[in-house]
Amino acid sequence: MFFFDPVYLIFMIPAFILMGITSWYVRHAYSKWSQVRASSGLTGSQAAQRLLSTGSLYGVQVQGVGGQLTDHYDPRNKTLYLSNGVSNSPSVAAVAIAAHELGHAMQDSEEYFPLKFRAALVPMVNIGSNLGWILIMVGLLLRASNLGITIAWLGVLFFAGGAVFALATLPVEFNASARAKQLLAQTGIIRTEEEIRGVNQVLNAAALTYVAGLITAVLQLLYYVFLVGGLGGRRRD
Repeated sequence: MFFFDPVYLIFMIPAFILMGITSWYVRHAYSKWSQVRASSGLTGSQAAQRLLSTGSLYGVQVQGVGGQLTDHYDPRNKTLYLSNGVSNSPSVAAVAIAAHELGHAMQDSEEYFPLKFRAALVPMVNIGSNLGWILIMVGLLLRASNLGITIAWLGVLFFAGGAVFALATLPVEFNASARAKQLLAQTGIIRTEEEIRGVNQVLNAAALTYVAGLITAVLQLLYYVFLVGGLGGRRRD
């Protein structure tokens, strides 16, 4: 079965290493700056509430959510979910993460096009990723025929949606972080050069995970292009 193709590891080992490094860096940055108290003394939840008032986002709610680094904004119910370590902590890391998620709320309020585009991709990606696997498998089973190769290529096309989604995520996340850095400085929630450095490190580390996610999606897509392209070459021979 192609699941155990050693060529797959050639493509994906660099991605696995990169994802491991970025995951470690995120947790290292979070751990370091979660121990540094913000001079404003505001917790992540309090910082979010202040920023909501500053941005006139009165319809957005702030709620707690379980887990660590599970913070997110849900545009469906206009709710900012903050983990306990962020919501109740007056640390530099906490206010940075809260402000980043509030940046997504601002994007939603402004109907920021990259956010809308990414949201529009979600149904297609959910269907395409599952259907892509099925079509590639069917194509491999029928690889002795031109029809099988065509089906496999169609599967690759559907599977490519994941890479497109990962690419579309980058401007959304980078913009949210840029908004967060600006808002925190403008409102005085962070005040010192050390705090600015901490916010930058936490948010930049998080941004690297999305870059790593894109690279992983592209490498996985390239593997299937290589696999199906090889079938076509052998068929012509």
